[in-house]
Parts: sequence; C-alpha cells; structure tokens
Amino acid sequence: MENRIVVGGALIHQGRVLAARRSAPPEVAGYWEFPGGKAEPGETQEQALERELHEELGVRARALRQLPGQWPIRAGLELRIWAAELVSGDPQPLEDHSELRWLGPTELADVDWLEHDREVLPHIARLLAEPRP
Repeated sequence: MENRIVVGGALIHQGRVLAARRSAPPEVAGYWEFPGGKAEPGETQEQALERELHEELGVRARALRQLPGQWPIRAGLELRIWAAELVSGDPQPLEDHSELRWLGPTELADVDWLEHDREVLPHIARLLAEPRP
C-alpha cells in the first residue's frame, strides 16, 4: 500500500517564515512545526497544502516548491515540506496550534522544532535569503 502524503507548509512572507506551536496531540504539544495536513485522495500536494493552510490558519497561500527530504511520521504516513507564499489573510491558530510566530533567517533556532521540521531549516534559511521580486 502506498504511503499517504502529509504536507507541511513553510509559509513565507516579507522575508520571514511562519512557525506554529502544536497544542495537540500530547506527544507533540509545545513543539513548533510548519503547519499542514494529509492530502486527500485525488488531491495534488500543492492543492492539499493550500487547502490545509486555509483550514488551519485562515489564509490563502500558493505552494511554490517541495523542499528536499521526506520523513515517515508513522505507519502509512510520509511528510513532505513545501515552501509556500502568503497570498492573502492574517494567519490565526485555528486548529491544533496555540501560537504562531514569524521568524526571520537569524531566528529559526529560537523555537523548539519537531525533528523533521528542524531538518529543513537550512533550506528555509536559504529561501529567506533569496531576493523576492
């Protein structure tokens, strides 16, 4: 059976990336992550990411590109993290998160990331350093 894909979104806006502090489930509560969720059958990863960011944060975002790496979360689930840009809205912690924080390139180590999210931080730092049109 093929793994179900979970997409995480490194939401970038004005040279910063959004970190979300988990409120549930208990084993990850208090850790920070790139928000997202499971892709539904028939949905592309891009569509899933844009839908999940809308559901979890109340924003419109555009998926840009998948970042290197993929991580098994538990049996049958595989995480892939995407860079995305904020199109409209002001992110709110609507589901599964207790706090949101915009982090610049020098602040990425200021929060206690979930392990797989921590692994993409070098890629995020490079993205934040890129000049934006």
